[in-house]
Amino acid sequence: MYKLQVQDDEKDERIWHDVKGPDGKLLLFAEEEEARAKLHELFPVLWGLEKYHAGPKRTRVLRVYGHDDEDDE
Repeated sequence: MYKLQVQDDEKDERIWHDVKGPDGKLLLFAEEEEARAKLHELFPVLWGLEKYHAGPKRTRVLRVYGHDDEDDE
């Protein structure tokens, strides 16, 4: 699973926020390519700036590891 994050304040590189859908739920994707396509759709300007190295990195796709049922036992 993959999730999207965006940095709202380019001056504070420490603060990243998860991207949520219109329903307020975290956007999760099974495939990395699908996540990157949605990132481009939602944040075309930021994505373009990063692509051409015209500004700091402010969007990212992160791998989310699922819950391991064996930990509960």
